[in-house]
Amino acid sequence: MQILENISLKPYNTFGIDAKADRMVIVEPGDDLCSQLPLADGQPYIILGGGSDMLFTTDYHGTVLKLSPEDPDGPSADGVMLRTWGGMVMDDLVQWSLDNGLYGMENLSAIPGTVGAAAVQNVGAYGVEAKDIIESVEVFDIQLRKQMQFTNAECGFAYRDSLFKHTVGRYLVLWVTFRLQSRFVANLSYKALEGLPHTTADELRRSITDLRWQKLPRPEEYGSAGSFFKNPVVDEPTYMRLKAEFPDMPDAHAVGGQYKLSAGWLIDRAGWKGRTQGGAGVWPKNALVLYNTGNCTGSEVTALSKAIQDDIAARFGVALIPEAIIV
Repeated sequence: MQILENISLKPYNTFGIDAKADRMVIVEPGDDLCSQLPLADGQPYIILGGGSDMLFTTDYHGTVLKLSPEDPDGPSADGVMLRTWGGMVMDDLVQWSLDNGLYGMENLSAIPGTVGAAAVQNVGAYGVEAKDIIESVEVFDIQLRKQMQFTNAECGFAYRDSLFKHTVGRYLVLWVTFRLQSRFVANLSYKALEGLPHTTADELRRSITDLRWQKLPRPEEYGSAGSFFKNPVVDEPTYMRLKAEFPDMPDAHAVGGQYKLSAGWLIDRAGWKGRTQGGAGVWPKNALVLYNTGNCTGSEVTALSKAIQDDIAARFGVALIPEAIIV
């Protein structure tokens, strides 16, 4: 376990926001958290994954808990079951799975962040969500000071949601076990994947990676948190009203009388794509992405976010909810 004092968080968040934390505790595999975790009752703390879904608006006067990025023993596979340290970069795990003849993660290629955060956020892309392949999640319950395991059903997975998002700060995700496949079958259910090369899993992974970077800013060039807003879910009357008023609006898939709209289309239709405000901007190739144009502050990002939310509510009567966690 490593303990760092008065540390800059700029290298630890993909937005590149220059905030500081009073202390960072880096947890490593094998640490006895029951006795070693240096958190006193009532002491403020947050759990940080890869920082790809977190926006810091000020310095953090507390402790940041973070898993080390590597497990010396690496992932372990038992048949199609793959158990992985939560601090591992998710995209590295995707490549590891393919190198070891395990399939089902290809569509999650090039998603920034860690394995643990993928479970918390139930990340998804191109027709696959983490919940589709997660078997179980092992956590340390900080409140009860004990390690425990949740099955897939017990994790309460939903669209960009899980039990862990409703108990913020209670569970530190240590290990995630995935149920994969020993035979590659390309998942091309997402419309944007039609026609992409997919003869092998590696070919599909390369195609999806290229597709993502055509629409998203590369982290080494511009800071962002990927998709900043969730796609809003509305009832049937709201959907029918919007479809009648805006015939060019993409059709929404109905599930249980609820309709998931395209937040990107709403923001683009309102004229925000490519606009900047202060040091923050809306990515010119993807209206869902807010990005750091240079040296912006977290407050500038939240101001832009609020302006977009207010405009979308006024124009369409739809509430946009940030996917990013704002600290």
